[in-house]
Amino acid sequence: MGRHDGALRTIVHLLRHGEVYNPHGVLYGRMPGYSLSERGRQQAVTVAETLAPHNVVAVVASPLERAQETAGPIAAAHRLDVGTDERLIEAGNLFEGERVSVGDGALRQPRHWSKLRNPVLPSWGEPYLEIAHRMLGAVHTARAAAEGAEAVCVSHQLPIWTLRRFVEGRRLWHDPRRRQCSLASLTSLVFAGESLVEVVYSEPAGSTDPTVTGA
Repeated sequence: MGRHDGALRTIVHLLRHGEVYNPHGVLYGRMPGYSLSERGRQQAVTVAETLAPHNVVAVVASPLERAQETAGPIAAAHRLDVGTDERLIEAGNLFEGERVSVGDGALRQPRHWSKLRNPVLPSWGEPYLEIAHRMLGAVHTARAAAEGAEAVCVSHQLPIWTLRRFVEGRRLWHDPRRRQCSLASLTSLVFAGESLVEVVYSEPAGSTDPTVTGA
């Protein structure tokens, strides 16, 4: 069991899922049927190999296929079952199913412009603060389950990045092109008891471009 200044040291790794097979480049959000690509499956194996020496005692994932598939190799390496936590799900988005790359797709259509009226909330999807709160709840559930050891929570880019900004005391509104949350990256929250003491970011599967739609 780890300790930090007399308190039990627990790590909750927030893992973004691997690359998804998305030939049409849509924003798939919470839509079913979007699974990992071959590269994404290899990324999941790479992360599992990275975490193999760690004392991982709990693995939970968003209910979406890509997250469950990413969690599988890690759970198998530690002889664990994959748990599901709905709070780790992708953010709700009114552009789901559309192409939203800058310069083409839904963003060029006037009928969609009203959805862009408030980027701070944001008006096109689930409010950032609600995302942060549900993600924080999932993290603390995982922390309690893995007290003194490590847990892995597999989620999605926007929820992970929103939670990181929240715990670091930064404004939740941000430029999506500057998110530090590559595919299959780990945003590791280090706790001493119930207190967050450090956030560590790593990319065991390498860096990816945050501007690529549907990655």
